[in-house]
Amino acid sequence: MTFTRLDPPIPVTIEDKGAGYVFGVIDYGQEHNLIWVTAISASGEIWCAPNPKVRMQANWTMGRPAPAIAATRAPNGTPKH
Repeated sequence: MTFTRLDPPIPVTIEDKGAGYVFGVIDYGQEHNLIWVTAISASGEIWCAPNPKVRMQANWTMGRPAPAIAATRAPNGTPKH
């Protein structure tokens, strides 16, 4: 198992939790998802999210559009109804 501290943190969206910043990654090795240690912006909670739940946020200067899950969510990361 390895833990990698990210400096600077990476802005991401965690499915079902919202936007936040990843400040660490846990790698348990083969046969496991990476675990992204994330501070959620709206609530201040710290969540450890597996790879399938993590999406990069949009970055206009890099030409990266908002991820598909973000299109169905409000700006604060909550699902639109």
